[in-house]
Amino acid sequence: MNKLDRYIIKKFLLTFFFMLGAFCVVAVVFDLVENIGRLLSNDAPFWGTVKYYVAFCFFFGNLLSGFIVFLTIVWFTSRLAQQTEIIAMLTGGMSFSRLLRPYFIAASILVVFSLFLSHYVVPQANKDKLEFEVQWVHVNFHVKDQNLYREVAPGTVAYFRSITYGRKTGYKFQMERWGDDNKLEQRIVAAKGTWVPADSLWRLINVGVREFNDDGTESFKFVNRIDTVLPMRIDDFAQRDAVVNTMTTSELNEHIEDVRSTGADVSPLLLTRYSRTATPFAIFVLTLIGVGIASRKQRGGIGFHLFAAVLIGFTFVFTSRLITVYAATASVPAWLPYGLDGIQFIAAWLPNVLFGILGLWIYKRAPK
Repeated sequence: MNKLDRYIIKKFLLTFFFMLGAFCVVAVVFDLVENIGRLLSNDAPFWGTVKYYVAFCFFFGNLLSGFIVFLTIVWFTSRLAQQTEIIAMLTGGMSFSRLLRPYFIAASILVVFSLFLSHYVVPQANKDKLEFEVQWVHVNFHVKDQNLYREVAPGTVAYFRSITYGRKTGYKFQMERWGDDNKLEQRIVAAKGTWVPADSLWRLINVGVREFNDDGTESFKFVNRIDTVLPMRIDDFAQRDAVVNTMTTSELNEHIEDVRSTGADVSPLLLTRYSRTATPFAIFVLTLIGVGIASRKQRGGIGFHLFAAVLIGFTFVFTSRLITVYAATASVPAWLPYGLDGIQFIAAWLPNVLFGILGLWIYKRAPK
């Protein structure tokens, strides 16, 4: 690397970490304003709150790293262009592809850093963040899903129509046990079931138990209330979505297999796993787009470049979100390799591919 490469890399990284710090400070202020009432009413400890906001900065910074990189590149490259430094480099014989080299060296440093954070550091920070939120901020949460099915044991399927997690209660409960010959052996139906964590048992109300005998006969009994041990817990049906973000990638892979074995939907989990790699690599795509836009001297100056950066950045985020929502509900084509895994892999990487094509088009039109 020559002196010019070191100059650009230094400007890139220093501006990035300055913007990252500024964004984190603003985010912490807004979050503190929103939650200050809950923190005071719940007597949250001071140092626990400080630790929470440190973990919050790791989460928030990693979430917006690509967008901040994009703004960073547009900001300082636009300043170089407005001061005719880019023109001097190009007219001095430097090719545009050579100009991109220090940018991509710095981007590679940030990609490696972001991959390490996404797979290992941020999950641990999220674990501390979630523990604090559960205890001091968001004490209760609501299970929005209905008609919940789980295979709680081999051949045993449980069902709740709805769940109120704060009361540890599920409504319209049904459990079926199937034998090895795929014959129904037992069906339990109850108006509601309440999980009693102190005794690790379920309290069922208005219970009907039907037994299917080998000789083809059936027996039925009804009880108003029964306390019984079942092979499941309330957390098998209701779990905070944020819990997934507290798992390292190896833990997430094990969790995906466990959830898949119960018959529950694993689409969001697969998308989270693939996004942990795809999102850091978006830094390369946004670097290519940012340099291509900001390297051209415009009459509108830095303001025009920043407007274009914000517009493209939000379009990238909106496109990623749109693809994510579609992938969560899309049916799996028979011809697609790896089925559901294939859809979520494509959904995670498709924004990078689409905006990578845009970046190549901008590169072709950039000043040479």
